[in-house]
Amino acid sequence: MTARSHWNGVRMRTVEAAADPDDAPRSVTLPADWDDTAAEALARLTPGHGPASLPDEAAHWIDDLCMDSTAGPAVRPVARALSCLLLMRQAAPTQDLWHGHHDRRPGFVVNLAAFVEADNSFMARDFVAALRLLARMLRMIAQYRQPLCNGELPLPDPTQRTASHLRAVPPAMPPQPPCVAGSLLLTNLDACLAGLGFDYDSESGRDAACSIVALATLVAHAGEGADAMPLPPVRSILPGVSQIARNVWQEAAVEIDQPAARVETGFSTSGPIDALLGVEACGLAPVFSPLRPDGRLATSTLARLACRGLTLEAAFAATLAGESVLPLPSAASHQAMHRALSGFVDRAPPRPDATRDVLATRAGLERGVRRPLPARHGGFTQKASVGGHRLFLRTGEYADGALGEISLTPTRESPMVRGLMDTLGQAVSIGLQYGVPLESYVEAFAYTQFGPAGTVEGDPVASYATSMLDYAFRALSDAYLGRRLPDAPHEEIMADSPAPMLPLDLPGSGNDDGDDTPPRRRRLRLVG
Repeated sequence: MTARSHWNGVRMRTVEAAADPDDAPRSVTLPADWDDTAAEALARLTPGHGPASLPDEAAHWIDDLCMDSTAGPAVRPVARALSCLLLMRQAAPTQDLWHGHHDRRPGFVVNLAAFVEADNSFMARDFVAALRLLARMLRMIAQYRQPLCNGELPLPDPTQRTASHLRAVPPAMPPQPPCVAGSLLLTNLDACLAGLGFDYDSESGRDAACSIVALATLVAHAGEGADAMPLPPVRSILPGVSQIARNVWQEAAVEIDQPAARVETGFSTSGPIDALLGVEACGLAPVFSPLRPDGRLATSTLARLACRGLTLEAAFAATLAGESVLPLPSAASHQAMHRALSGFVDRAPPRPDATRDVLATRAGLERGVRRPLPARHGGFTQKASVGGHRLFLRTGEYADGALGEISLTPTRESPMVRGLMDTLGQAVSIGLQYGVPLESYVEAFAYTQFGPAGTVEGDPVASYATSMLDYAFRALSDAYLGRRLPDAPHEEIMADSPAPMLPLDLPGSGNDDGDDTPPRRRRLRLVG
């Protein structure tokens, strides 16, 4: 019997989903109460282009760990427990372990929000039991799958040879660092706090998060010796969690002869596993939007409204009245949560820094990374005329007000001129999105001279322009660079240009054969 039989009796549904919008959709089978985002994540996790089924895909990695010839006898009975954790969306293996890449560090992603009961209490005992099972699995994988890891066998050194009659003395081996069996990655912290009735940006919310994360680290380090046990937080506001953490500490903080392999704790990053578990915000990040991708209210939003005793109608009425029903977290709250939790995990993510993120974005743009413009963005439309020729200048802006797109539309010009101006606008927009500074375009196109040119009407930025591009980029300089460029001296654009050549090279005087005799003057003749 395989792990596929554990899904018998579970109501399923089949939808059409694709990992990428450009890919052809495929049939995806998953539990009926799972959303379409989980279907897209399963389509991304399943190789190939054929149908994908969650029971079949889950049975692959569960059977690979628990029921093949290389698995130990102690891990075979836990296959059903792993299937139940995935079915309840409480835990799932990392992407490498899902695909059977045993040469990489294994791990499990733990959804904290799935351990919150309907009465706003935390299921601490179930949480501890699940973490103990996952830590046990990671240590079993490290024990039985260690020969499959790359770089584990030492290579002999051919330069060091000893005589056959001499006995080689083995060199003293330096102390080896403790073996790391795997990682337990926590995720969806903000949704967990919402289910418990705490705000992300509050002292009570940070205290509850510290209690949960410290409990996870205590369970993960059990069996590694007393020195590996972290100190619990000073206080815990979650009922029953402090007592369970104290019991775990007393059971684990004992001296042992052979410590178990190390299991580290941390926070997950965005990926298909988090989407498969229904995670709203990966790791310790806050939920910045109260809505789901399909436009409905998120689960965390509904939980916070219920904890405040507000119905959807009351919350909507308060919002229309100008009240802030659910204050959204800020970057400062994200940094405060990171500082509070960094001492209770083994591997903390990089510290969030808004200034650093902006600098990283700019550095990425300098390296040639395109910054796409949002589908809904701000900007302005300016109608003006240059020398009597009408022109529409449209701009598109990022959320920070930076220019990301322009469009130049002359209304009464020839199709060729309109096409060239539109193509130029697209080329400038692509350059702006790749990080080309607007100053470079202003220096290149301001004061360019070609017709039509003349008096500018409809925009006080300029009173005279030498071309449509001259007006357009001087207007952009005034709007986005804060620098108003002066008008160029008034000159007649066509004054110095040579006379156009006639289609026929008619001589001014004389005949074509070189005769200097003046041509005979033709007279009009009336025809009656």
